[in-house]
Amino acid sequence: MTDMPTPSQQKAAETSLGELVGEVSRDLSTLMRKELELAKAELSESAKRAGAGAGLLGGAGYAGMMAVFFLSVALWWGLGDLIDSLGWSAVIVAVLWGIIAAILYAVGRNRLKTVQGAPKTVETVKEIPDALKRNQENR
Repeated sequence: MTDMPTPSQQKAAETSLGELVGEVSRDLSTLMRKELELAKAELSESAKRAGAGAGLLGGAGYAGMMAVFFLSVALWWGLGDLIDSLGWSAVIVAVLWGIIAAILYAVGRNRLKTVQGAPKTVETVKEIPDALKRNQENR
């Protein structure tokens, strides 16, 4: 067995501590830069997918709205044939949509009343300046 140093041992023996720290610093800087580039690429890809998904959901919402519209027109005409009055059948369909809107409004309003996160946060944020003043007075 020989006591010949390996190439890495030989390089370490010839390199000063400052050079090693500089090399480590450059390597960390390169690593951080590469990680940021990777994160940007991943976020860009996620944003593209989210945008495409949002576009598809928008299209689905529009298609659903058109389906409801044409079903409403069909109901209007069907009721018009039954009661021999397109005017009154239009009023009936409009009243049905008004009832649906009122129910959705009431349910949505009640759900919004149960949300309590924001007011507590606002109160906490308002307390921060007082806490900082007390902290400085105690010093």
